[in-house]
Amino acid sequence: MKIPKGINKVRRSLMRNLTKNIGKSGLKKSEKNDIKIKRILITRPNHRLGNLLLLTPLVQEVINTFPESKIDLFVKGQITPIIYKNYTNIDKIIQLPKKPFSNIFKYLKGWMSLRTKKYDLVINANFGSSSGRISTLAANSRYKMFGEFDEKYLQEFNDYQHSAKQSIYDLRHFLSELGVPENKNDIPFLDIKLDAEEIEAGKKKLFSITNNDRPTICLFTNATGDKCYSEQWWSDFYNTLKETFPDYNIVELLPVENISKLNFSIPHFYSKDIREMGGFMANTAVFIAADNGVMHLASASGTPTVGLFMVTDENLYKPYNPKSFSVNTQHTTNEDIMRLLRTTVG
Repeated sequence: MKIPKGINKVRRSLMRNLTKNIGKSGLKKSEKNDIKIKRILITRPNHRLGNLLLLTPLVQEVINTFPESKIDLFVKGQITPIIYKNYTNIDKIIQLPKKPFSNIFKYLKGWMSLRTKKYDLVINANFGSSSGRISTLAANSRYKMFGEFDEKYLQEFNDYQHSAKQSIYDLRHFLSELGVPENKNDIPFLDIKLDAEEIEAGKKKLFSITNNDRPTICLFTNATGDKCYSEQWWSDFYNTLKETFPDYNIVELLPVENISKLNFSIPHFYSKDIREMGGFMANTAVFIAADNGVMHLASASGTPTVGLFMVTDENLYKPYNPKSFSVNTQHTTNEDIMRLLRTTVG
């Protein structure tokens, strides 16, 4: 039985209120001596593609800080091993079933495993996740970072709100309290670590639908709920784009549902394979999409990415790899977007 969205929102709000005071990241003075962190658990019990991709900067931060560490991930769903295929520091991925009651024994086994393995550090990757806080509390670990949202950092870091960055700023502060030298480097980008073979395969797939070596602009016209733009909007946008960049190929990456807001009228590519999609996008000059998981996949593939926002908060989810940007289409015309695009594609 499908649970109505309204009930899900109430449930999430209730759980956040019930769990917001569970655990506090804090250290005793006696704990600041002889710090040895080798076994780490990062918890993000969520199955959505975008949220799991937004976790990649935190994983990189942990690896950069503790290069010899082994990292376990506590997540939901089945796609995490695909995303982290080339992350050699990842040891074990504890995957809760997407729907708990579809496999209650696997669900309970996943939670119980948090007590059977001893960690040096556990990190809750999202301060708003009630299950993240509970799993941090439940984990068998000496040090625990629950990930409280600290408003004082809003003044210090203008990007503290971003979903991929907030936990990293919190971790840096937490570790500095432990006596670990503070990392002041740039925040890592989203990254699925495509290998050379995946990128080369993507190049061949792109050529098979363009039959030329001109630079390519890739569109993704789907999104969920009220983040999705209409067929008329995409038609107007495509016509403006084609007129502005006549020397570029324009192709469409299709969603898993195999639908198109452009009615399949331009060259298109379809795949259900996340890494195959990433390799394809990595060979394009720029990727344009509404706020969704595939937008984050493009960013994680290293492609300059333009995020189209109209209902969700850019400050939380905008792409931030080189030459990427976001626009609020409620206040930005297509012509304005074209002017911004010229700074990305030339």
